[in-house]
Amino acid sequence: MEKMICNNLSINSAGHLTLGGADTVALANKYGTPLYIMDEDRIRERCRTYKTSMARAFGDKSYPLFASKAASFKQIYRIIMEEGLGTDLVSSGELYTATSVGFPLAKAYFHSNNKTDADIAYAIDRGVGYFVVDNVEELDAIDKIAGDKNVKQKILLRLTPGIDPHTYEAVTTGKVDSKFGSAIETGQAEQIAKYATELSNIVLYGFHCHVGSQVFDSDVFLRASEIMLDFIALMSKKYGFVTRELDLGGGYGVRYLDSDPEIDIAENIAKVGTHVKAYCHKLGIDMPEIRMEPGRSIVADAGLTLYTAGTVKRIPGYKNYVSVDGGMADNPRYALYRSPYTVCLANRMDSTAPTFNCTLAGRCCESGDLIQENVTLPADIKRGDMIAVLTTGAYNYSMASNYNRLPKPPIVMVKDGKEYIAVKRESLEDICKNDI
Repeated sequence: MEKMICNNLSINSAGHLTLGGADTVALANKYGTPLYIMDEDRIRERCRTYKTSMARAFGDKSYPLFASKAASFKQIYRIIMEEGLGTDLVSSGELYTATSVGFPLAKAYFHSNNKTDADIAYAIDRGVGYFVVDNVEELDAIDKIAGDKNVKQKILLRLTPGIDPHTYEAVTTGKVDSKFGSAIETGQAEQIAKYATELSNIVLYGFHCHVGSQVFDSDVFLRASEIMLDFIALMSKKYGFVTRELDLGGGYGVRYLDSDPEIDIAENIAKVGTHVKAYCHKLGIDMPEIRMEPGRSIVADAGLTLYTAGTVKRIPGYKNYVSVDGGMADNPRYALYRSPYTVCLANRMDSTAPTFNCTLAGRCCESGDLIQENVTLPADIKRGDMIAVLTTGAYNYSMASNYNRLPKPPIVMVKDGKEYIAVKRESLEDICKNDI
């Protein structure tokens, strides 16, 4: 690996991989593997980039919402709270985690295509700022429950602008054929928006769309903003409705491989800001407050996962396998949608050029338990070597399971080169604690 895919990675004098200035091998020896390591300084840097860039591009009342589904644990909410971000939530569990550290729910937006009545009641009782409403059934449920509690509940309506962002199919959520939102082109968006303005316990603040998160340029945001602003202008002209907020959804892409482009987030947000202002002027409408929902691009390259190599299986004439002490239980993304990763030998970064092509396999009793195929490692890879999988700060811990009764790894955070535990390693007792 001639050049690191992220500038918070380096190699120290011992030939060990470092993240945020901390020796990852030393951390593995101290805390064990599998081990999630996250760089707090990197997370804060990305938070500030989004917050500052959005305020400059759209005005001081516009700000980013951290997408909780990317990584939800107490320390993340402390960090984004200190950095002045809002958050989007998709469950009562994420809401509870946020409130447990005092996160201000006035800046929380509750998503999901199927909120239960219990979710709605719980969120209203906790004082959630907004619901992002997906459908008419949910709208009616919120109106009824809010009325029972004598609350006027603020909402955004989730709309589908019908855009294919040319990213992974599994994270494409802006097309008409989607379980999310009400489609603009079918007329359903207008119908639900008009209906929302007529409900007595609902305060419609604006609209939301989401067209994917692994986006490497602003074209998709420019196209989506035009469609949404056209709809906002229609609602103003036809019904006199003034839109106060427009949420453009997910954030920009991150580098999983050397072949992925580097992206200047601030430059791209500025481009979107210029376009949105000009298009609002063209339509003769006031620009609403803008929200975006970066998750992956805030935490993904702030994290990596360390494993200890176990079995090295060579099958002459076929392929090779290197098995590690984790797998799909702590990183299901390759099994789910063949997500690419960069893999390296953390304890021997100064090894000679890697020539051993192999599949990195997990320890779960499942033939699909693979972390990455066509990985090239040093030919003398052996049991006990430390293997790092990079850019795992998003959707790894948050999607982890106890499959095969494997305990979830801890999260060790690094700040100014020093580490601390953010999430403890699960014990075998923890796995059984709810069994009767």
